[in-house]
Amino acid sequence: MSHVVVAPDKFKGTLTAAQVAAYVAAGLGRAAPGVRTVEVPVADGGDGTVDAAEAAGYRRVDIGVRGPTGKPVNASFALLDGTAIIESAQACGLTRLPGGTPAPLTATSRGVGELILAAVRMRAKRIVLGLGGSACTDGGAGLVTALGGRLLDASGTQLAPGGAALAQLDHIDVSRLRDVSGTGTEFIMATDVDNPLLGPRGAAAVYAPQKGASPQDVTLLEEGLARWADVTERSFGFVKRDEPGAGAAGGLGFAALGFLGATAQPGIELMLDLLGFADRLSGARLVVTGEGSLDEQTLHGKAPAGVARAAAAAAPDLPVVAVAGVCSLSPDQLRSAGIAAAYALADIEPDLTRCLEQPGPLLEELAGNIARDWLAPLQTRRARHPVYHGDVTSWWLGAPGRRCCRDRSGERCSLWLGLAAVWGVGPPAPTVSGVWGPRPRLLGAGGHIPH
Repeated sequence: MSHVVVAPDKFKGTLTAAQVAAYVAAGLGRAAPGVRTVEVPVADGGDGTVDAAEAAGYRRVDIGVRGPTGKPVNASFALLDGTAIIESAQACGLTRLPGGTPAPLTATSRGVGELILAAVRMRAKRIVLGLGGSACTDGGAGLVTALGGRLLDASGTQLAPGGAALAQLDHIDVSRLRDVSGTGTEFIMATDVDNPLLGPRGAAAVYAPQKGASPQDVTLLEEGLARWADVTERSFGFVKRDEPGAGAAGGLGFAALGFLGATAQPGIELMLDLLGFADRLSGARLVVTGEGSLDEQTLHGKAPAGVARAAAAAAPDLPVVAVAGVCSLSPDQLRSAGIAAAYALADIEPDLTRCLEQPGPLLEELAGNIARDWLAPLQTRRARHPVYHGDVTSWWLGAPGRRCCRDRSGERCSLWLGLAAVWGVGPPAPTVSGVWGPRPRLLGAGGHIPH
């Protein structure tokens, strides 16, 4: 019997990937009784990676580690058959900052090293290190201290945590440094970031401002990372500063490449392989993926595009559709990513508060639309047309309660702006919403889009 594979990423700040999958499956089941769904929550190595692994059958291991400010936090990794999946954000993520207060100069990656040691102690022979969402820009120096290295200045005094202090680094005491790469353990970085450690595309210049760094802070962090690279590469004989991914997670990629001997793989491709995604596609009639915001970043290695690629590789004729909080991609952009249609909360609910507080029921409603569009017999499917938003030449969905994402003057409405602040979407495409629905009707009286 054919089935539907539901493989979304999280809606950041509102629903986990597993919750998104459950709501979509429930909506499909209500609109198409008897349909069988297979839920495969996914992640790309960033926030939610451990949750996705647990949903796929991995065992969750909880331990206490040092968070980004050095204070104890509870963190988790996933373990199955000798493979450990570590999510760096569990230990040094922005969500681990006490009170959400940024610490761009002093945040440390030490907790990630402690997670690695715990996985090694549990005899993991392959460790997947998901990089993303980190609060630190220390080049992985904290990870090295967790493994036993001591970072010293010219007087022999141990450096304070964080990237700024690295400018004073003179040498590293390796007398107690544990060589975890020499235990036979394979290390793989799951990341879609190809930035080097230093320079205008480096960890400090590109990502530190997102972690609260001022322009002056960025300069200090760049100096610290440059010194860190000079000392480590001279002392240990590796040259990794320019490697793609060295700048991932505040430079954690640099330490993983150099000290752990890690290899890098695209995050979503690696995670889909570990989660057994391709095995769930045999006999499927539809794949539903998604994330909080379908935008330009989606096209560059984010989970929905990765799911669509994997589905196309395994079953070229299998359609893939996506759900989202907001969508700023045009139909052509969606098709280029292998996504046949997108369904967004913002297109069925004009109330921002409800979108944020009750995304689950709205997802169920979207899933009902998907079922009617894609799970009905072929001869009864409605034609799907692109729905255009934005000015007096726009089309309108025509369903009660739906409104466009711009007001009558062409400015983005408060709903779109509010959702953008939560889900992190960029500016919308000029006139195309990227949402597909039933055949649209013409404009309302006076040439205005009904609001």
